[in-house]
Amino acid sequence: MSEPNTAVRTEAVGSALVITINRPHVRNAVDAAVAQGIATAADELESRAELAVGVLTGAAGTFSAGMDLKAAARGESPVVPGRGFAGLVEAETTKPLIAAVEGPAMGGGFELALACDLIVAAAGARFALPEVKRGLIAGGGGVVRLPKRVPHHLAMELLLTGRTVDARRAQELGLVNRVVDDGGALEAALELGAEVAANAPLALAAVKEVVRRADGAPDAEAFAAQRTAAGRLRESEDFAEGVRAFTEKRAPVWRGR
Repeated sequence: MSEPNTAVRTEAVGSALVITINRPHVRNAVDAAVAQGIATAADELESRAELAVGVLTGAAGTFSAGMDLKAAARGESPVVPGRGFAGLVEAETTKPLIAAVEGPAMGGGFELALACDLIVAAAGARFALPEVKRGLIAGGGGVVRLPKRVPHHLAMELLLTGRTVDARRAQELGLVNRVVDDGGALEAALELGAEVAANAPLALAAVKEVVRRADGAPDAEAFAAQRTAAGRLRESEDFAEGVRAFTEKRAPVWRGR
């Protein structure tokens, strides 16, 4: 029997699955076990109908220091085939993901946060893509995603200097949705997740699908993807329930179909 993967913990909290990187002795650096653990957690989130959102965080007040260089030197890969670095940055998930960031999110840690749909950060959180200082690029999605999140020249400044920014500056740049007191990122992320989870699961998945397909596509293709998704939703039981609930002035009961 294989040993359980303790590098990543999962816990269902209401309609959210909290996914915790659990290697505080190395500042939650990502090795092969973490990558596989996050990939497995993402599968759990997708497969459980009662779960609507995922919240990714790190243990002991640190989000993640990025790739575990010592593990990499031993020949370990932090990449899961088809899912990319940490088993997540290239994965196509259907349920919303929220990063709850305490402390440093460096290199691959920042890239993990960028792979999420929303970011909640504690006031003491810090973000950086310092790979150029080591002769590398932010190859876990940083050079791809950051210029799509913030204006070109601001993204290039962070990518070319490797500079660290705090939570407030990250919020000013539009990278962070909410900044909260230290120690409060997970609670705030769960509150935001509950607000998201109150909505129709098929609609949430459709939002992610259309945003992903429209990214970089010509307008005609983007609107075609939008029409297809909207048409599919109009035929769903959840849409009929949403209309009934509105007219009856009650909360909808979503079925995910």
